Amino acid sequence: MGILSLNISVELGAIMKYRLPPLLALRAFEASARHLSFTKAGTELHLTQGAISRHIRILESFLGHPLFLRLTRKIELTQLGQEYFSSVQQALTLISKATNVATRDTHRVLTLDVLPSLATYWLIPRLSDFTERHRDIEVRLVSSIEPVDLLNNEADVAIRVGKVPNTRHDRRAPRIDLNMTDSWNGLHIEPLFPDVLVPIVSRGLVDQVGPIEKPADVLKFRLINMASRRYAWIDWLACYDLQLSDDIEMLDFGHFFMALQAAKHGKGVALVPRIIFEKCDNRGDLFMPLAGEFPSAGAYYLLAREDALGDQAVRLLCEWIAEEAGQLTQSAP
Repeated sequence: MGILSLNISVELGAIMKYRLPPLLALRAFEASARHLSFTKAGTELHLTQGAISRHIRILESFLGHPLFLRLTRKIELTQLGQEYFSSVQQALTLISKATNVATRDTHRVLTLDVLPSLATYWLIPRLSDFTERHRDIEVRLVSSIEPVDLLNNEADVAIRVGKVPNTRHDRRAPRIDLNMTDSWNGLHIEPLFPDVLVPIVSRGLVDQVGPIEKPADVLKFRLINMASRRYAWIDWLACYDLQLSDDIEMLDFGHFFMALQAAKHGKGVALVPRIIFEKCDNRGDLFMPLAGEFPSAGAYYLLAREDALGDQAVRLLCEWIAEEAGQLTQSAP
């Protein structure tokens, strides 16, 4: 009886040592707390909002305390919820990291999330060089302008354009509307190259309308605007003490490559990042009549989790991207 009792006590002690709630409930809580939205958490985890709510209730019942304040149109973390969120996020990160190490083999697959036009004109033509150097690392590209979520392992490395918190820029610098990430905690941030907007026009259109010798001359043309840079022309003109009048005709497009195509077909003058235009092979008769003089209030950055830089494959990819960006900066006019 003594031996049997001892064994039972050891097993019960092991169970009590790891008193854990369901893993899916923890994932639902972590995503909900990060987004402060059951709906967004459901989208991320491919569950309905109702399912997320049920998992949260299960977790709150397990803990015996509420984790969220349910308000009319939003949710907020309770004080306990904030403390629990910090601990759960750290724990899930450690589990994910340990899992990656345990399942690692000689062939690595990394996800690189890049802006669409930058991927097309700058990154993809160069990516074969990285593959040749590191044949055991496969890079899968994802193209998006949405804020990247590196902490949730959506990607290993990302390239975005925008403003890093607590950085200063010239007050006249053109704004960048894009948000690079919703959370800067635990991120490695490395500047790659500046964002400089330049007007692009076809020679055929210039022959019809007239030359562009100074910034004010662009106002004689239809202007091609970008949905993701809605203030680009307003801010660029303001740098030269010019204003966008109400009678100027505008064309709106969703991506820079669409704006370039429209300019190529003589639809107007496009304002695009110099890096995009300089790396465009199929320019036709497009040219840059004026050099960019004013960097935007932001730049292109490489983003990765700080704890992921200990992974050799991630570190090699980051170093290669920085190396390519350095060569580009040296060759820039």
